Amino acid sequence: MEGLTSTSGEIVAREIGVTFQDNAGRDVQAITNINMAIKKGEFISLLGPSGCGKTTLLRCVADLQEPTEGELWVEGMTPKEARLQHKFGFVFQQPVLFDWRTVKKNVELPLEMMYQTKKQRGDRAEKMLELVGLSAFKDHYPRQLSGGMQQRVNIARAFGIKPDILLMDEPFSALDEFTKEKLHEDLLRIWRKTNKTVLFVTHNIQEAVFLSDRICVLSPHPGRLSAIVDVDLPRPRTLEMKESEHFNELVKIVKNSFEGGSFS
Repeated sequence: MEGLTSTSGEIVAREIGVTFQDNAGRDVQAITNINMAIKKGEFISLLGPSGCGKTTLLRCVADLQEPTEGELWVEGMTPKEARLQHKFGFVFQQPVLFDWRTVKKNVELPLEMMYQTKKQRGDRAEKMLELVGLSAFKDHYPRQLSGGMQQRVNIARAFGIKPDILLMDEPFSALDEFTKEKLHEDLLRIWRKTNKTVLFVTHNIQEAVFLSDRICVLSPHPGRLSAIVDVDLPRPRTLEMKESEHFNELVKIVKNSFEGGSFS
């Protein structure tokens, strides 16, 4: 992608690479030569097998890891500047909820750290729990919820700080297929309503095709961007689309764009 600049999109990566040292002190290149531009309001998936650098790239965007090569901009700022301005909401693979806090208090936690008043954070938490369909469970504790419900709390908490960008690291990989499908629909409903930019990490091809506007396919050793696949399925998406011929064609296109290795 020649000519990428900090104003080319919401998230812009130019020649991004990450090298680290293994236990023997040898240099290991995790990702290399990553170029991409993500527009405001897009749903983008980073797709690839384990070890291809998906999470490494996501962590670079989130300012949890610093690239060793290249340039990265978020809304024209460095990732650190964007993080300090609370531009990100982060949804991890595991919900990471505090057992001693109620559902509502878990959603309020980042708002407490932003020094919002008790009323401000309470009102915001109530609104976010309504958005994810958990208003009736606000006084429950995480141990009283199913895995899918806990992940909804995680999503509500991420949206609570009013981020421009939602970063999601394989948030549904540990869930059963029925729960996963319901959360796919819930996530797309919330995304349409809030118009956030979403960067979503997955190793599941069908999941990426169902959710995304575009899929960035990463191949390993070292991690590199082997293709960007446009997903032209109409929105809103429905589960019936997964049975369509066009959906299966898109899945094949994605599979054929992957270079080497195999998906887990």
